[in-house]
Amino acid sequence: MAEKRLAPDEAEALLTRILMRCKTSETNARAVARALVAAELAGQAGHGFRRMPSYTGQALAGKVDGFATPVAEQIRPGALAIDAMHGFAYPAVDLALDWLPGAARAQGIAMAGIRRSNHCGVAGVIVERLAEAGMVALLFANAPASIAPWGGKVPLYGTDPIAFAAPLPGAAPVVVDIALSKVARGKILAATQTGAPIPEGWAFDPDGNPTTDAHKGLAGTMVPMGDAKGTALALMVELLCAGLTGGRFGYEATSFFDDKGGPPETGQLIIAIDPGAFGPGALERFAAMAAMIEGMDGARLPGRRRQQTASDLAEAGIPIDSAFLAEIEALGA
Repeated sequence: MAEKRLAPDEAEALLTRILMRCKTSETNARAVARALVAAELAGQAGHGFRRMPSYTGQALAGKVDGFATPVAEQIRPGALAIDAMHGFAYPAVDLALDWLPGAARAQGIAMAGIRRSNHCGVAGVIVERLAEAGMVALLFANAPASIAPWGGKVPLYGTDPIAFAAPLPGAAPVVVDIALSKVARGKILAATQTGAPIPEGWAFDPDGNPTTDAHKGLAGTMVPMGDAKGTALALMVELLCAGLTGGRFGYEATSFFDDKGGPPETGQLIIAIDPGAFGPGALERFAAMAAMIEGMDGARLPGRRRQQTASDLAEAGIPIDSAFLAEIEALGA
């Protein structure tokens, strides 16, 4: 399989140009392109270049408003309500990340709730940006329904990622990023595009049977992480991201993967905490725990592998199949 490598700046410029010719403003195209490149650097290809066909298709069909400008309103001293205006999630997320550190330093804690939003990519990338600004960060995001309540048959919850990051003095942050399905749904999307089978235990087909067929898995439901515990956490995320912010619950949202129907209107909740909120010493305590983990034989601090991957790919270039690169370059042409 022929492969090409793109420098991150080269990839970002390419994706920006393609998005702009697919009914997307330059500002929004740059925000989306940065996020897709960040996903590739994090080793999460299912949230990276592979999203371009669906993103551009949705913009061209009007399912996503590529020219939308998110609107923010500070409801309380520590609460920012953001309307993504049916646009891509990334400009709304950028608005939240611009506001949160200052508000958290002033209040001790601050939150931004985003509604009428869309797929927000790699949750860990978002919280890592806040940790790099000195904040402890949490992110919750809901998604179109793909997981049934435990014991049920009808999907109500999305894969609903949860992410956490904490700064460390003189080191890269701790980053925890989990989807509430056994794997992120983007991995199944990537398998449909490459023709690869998926491992058993990732998904059920539309009849509720385990499947290794990526297309059937995408049409069916996801296996929850931790069985009943995973579905309980998914309910929590749905209430935080849709019940609290005014977004749509997973069972109300349209697909992130195609251009059919209206906007998904999902939500995100991002929380930033000043590590000095309860007095000095938190960063040193964080560092002590991190040192215990990193000093243990065979253990790895969450986030370190993705950070090493990002460093390696920034130097060597991001690999992309030449045929798929040609497909991307043809989008909107």
